[in-house]
Amino acid sequence: MQIGVGSTLPAQNLNVFQIRRASFKSHKSPLNPSFKKPVSCVSSASSTESTRDHLSNLEKILQKTNQPEAEKVVEASRSASVETKGKGLLEGLNLSRIWPEMKAAEEMSPRHLNRLKRLLSKTMEYSPRNSLGSRWREYHGCNDWSGLLDPLDENLRREVVRYGEFVQAAYHSFHSNPAMSTEEAPLPRHVALPDRCYKVTKSLYATSSVGLPKWVDDVAPDLGWITQRSSWIGYVAVCDDKSEIHRMGRRDIVIALRGTATCLEWAENFRAQLVQIPGSNDPTQRVECGFLSLHKTRGAHVQSMAESVVEEVKRLMEKYKGENLSITITGHSLGAALSLLVADEISSCAPDVPPVAVFSFGGPKVGNKGFVDRLNEKNIKVLRIVNNQDLITKVPALPNVRISDRSKQQEEDNLWTYSHAGTELKLHTKVSPYLKSNADMACCHDLEAYLHLVDGFLSSNCPFRSNAKRSLARLLHDQRSNMKQLYTHKALSLNLDRDRLSFPMASCLPSPSQ
Repeated sequence: MQIGVGSTLPAQNLNVFQIRRASFKSHKSPLNPSFKKPVSCVSSASSTESTRDHLSNLEKILQKTNQPEAEKVVEASRSASVETKGKGLLEGLNLSRIWPEMKAAEEMSPRHLNRLKRLLSKTMEYSPRNSLGSRWREYHGCNDWSGLLDPLDENLRREVVRYGEFVQAAYHSFHSNPAMSTEEAPLPRHVALPDRCYKVTKSLYATSSVGLPKWVDDVAPDLGWITQRSSWIGYVAVCDDKSEIHRMGRRDIVIALRGTATCLEWAENFRAQLVQIPGSNDPTQRVECGFLSLHKTRGAHVQSMAESVVEEVKRLMEKYKGENLSITITGHSLGAALSLLVADEISSCAPDVPPVAVFSFGGPKVGNKGFVDRLNEKNIKVLRIVNNQDLITKVPALPNVRISDRSKQQEEDNLWTYSHAGTELKLHTKVSPYLKSNADMACCHDLEAYLHLVDGFLSSNCPFRSNAKRSLARLLHDQRSNMKQLYTHKALSLNLDRDRLSFPMASCLPSPSQ
């Protein structure tokens, strides 16, 4: 075949083209079946290998021809990124394959080694501590957190996580030394607070009004603190740092309460009948019998929790008289239930009580509608942080007694039906890109899982933010079986094993919330 070169090229370039064309050599494609190597160069083994190479090359060519141009560019950039950052270490982190519809999960995935190491680091990273100043009452719930929850305000998120960590400190302090002497009053207890701007001023104890039968001690005499009637349950702390007081716009008094730990506390949890509040003239205001028992019962060598907290709040109000004060009560599980009773107690313990707010995590129902109305009348603000998959937040639930008269039926429902109090911040385990969607009940109720979800929550339209800052180390340590294998496997590949992710404390038992 003859090519008309002169008709397509200028005369001045013709000689150059002809010289270059003369230097070209004909190369037959290895994909051409008619192409054969010399017989002397072909052995039976090399022939099989050559055939495999041909088929592999052909498959690659077919794939490339079917792939859109845009996908080629993305694939090329992704391959280059993986090669430069260590393909062998991160080749399993293709989150787009796992969550193709979740762009946020794709953006927050730790595809880079430094990102994964930071997420699994034990060093906590927090949202910025902005000045609350004149808006502190708003963040403390004066408007029921209207306009701050969806989307979640970054300052409120930081405050909620901080109050949750006060409860974690209560858990850790209790489990480091859970036993109490039955012969003498307890000694002062050290609490390692997460916020050094606060100092502990009082320990709180809860006492059960029920006891185990004597034969239990005979059968199992070594149960120890598990069966004790009185137990350390929390503390009162006050902010004493001038710069932090200036940032918050007031001096904050915190009351932090842990969840259920002992056998008798569990027994009180199941005493679900509604009883009238002592001292109330309204018989329609009722709360759970077991919670009220732990709140009001005196121990052999300790005051009741109600007496202790009222005494300490009065003392602090007198000590800091003339300053802007706030009272924040926070608790998890049983502690969340007791927080409402404590708030009800201190709100009327003295004239001019500072604003009272409750931040509760995973709390059960505490009383009926009459009790909820009582809290509203006292202007007690309650923010309930609830995981939708947490069953504890849905109990107690007593069966309704049906009567024919509708008006009487309404009265009976209000009297004997449990109701939640306050404003709800609803979270979902399923939206976390790190936790399994079928996480078990213990994980859904775990306090660290709650703080993980709060830190990640952005809004109902974008449930988990891509720049969530909270470390995954404690969550991975406590809930390894409920974490997606993608992250547990990568933790192992980075040699971030159990020993390195552990959180040692002397004589510490695992939290019952874990």
